[in-house]
Amino acid sequence: MNSSSQIPMLSGDTFSDWKDQVLLTLGCMDLDLAFCVDEPPIPTDSNTPTEKAYYELWERSNRLSLKLIKKHINKGIRDSIPECTKVKDFLKAIEDQYVCSDKALASTLMKRLSDVKYDGSRSVREHIMHMRDIAAQLKLLEVDISEPFLVHLILNSLPKEYGPFKITYNA
Repeated sequence: MNSSSQIPMLSGDTFSDWKDQVLLTLGCMDLDLAFCVDEPPIPTDSNTPTEKAYYELWERSNRLSLKLIKKHINKGIRDSIPECTKVKDFLKAIEDQYVCSDKALASTLMKRLSDVKYDGSRSVREHIMHMRDIAAQLKLLEVDISEPFLVHLILNSLPKEYGPFKITYNA
């Protein structure tokens, strides 16, 4: 079985899982040399056969890794990434694209968490679980919401008729 078939296509918010799978697959295929070491000097006639062979291994790893990664990126995303000749630089450019996306997503989630209000369309428990889910998504983006702050947001999202509950909780 072709191990590259285990790599999902990079799209949307799948970068972290995608990157893990790419690195695992390249490691299993013994093509991760270009990730592990910097490019060795281009060999000249004065280099030993061992040095020339090492450079050829690195160059093969770099070339095939670039091809494999590009094959598993949606065209729309691939077109927005600057062209690179080294796989480490290319993966860094992809990661930089997603850092910007993560910041925008974190901002959207923070706004959603602070704006959500209980409207009675579901149970209070479901409402609280929804807010906890948003906080968990933020934690994955390395935005830590402390438990006391989350409780404060949840209590403030409840309408006036839950006033006695809020007083009891705070006591």
